[in-house]
Amino acid sequence: MDYLAALFPPTVMAVAFTWLIVTIVKSQGGANKYKEDEAAEAMARAEQSEAK
Repeated sequence: MDYLAALFPPTVMAVAFTWLIVTIVKSQGGANKYKEDEAAEAMARAEQSEAK
C-alpha cells in the first residue's frame, strides 16, 4: 500500500494542473476575447490621453 501513498500526491497534482490548463484555454477567445480586447484598448487610450 506504500505505492498508493507515493502515487496519490502526483496524481492529484496532475489532475489539478490539467484542470487549470483546460480552464485557461477555455477562457481564451470566444465572446470574452472581444470584451478583454476592448477593455485593454480603452485603458491604452486613457493612458495616451493622460500623457498628452
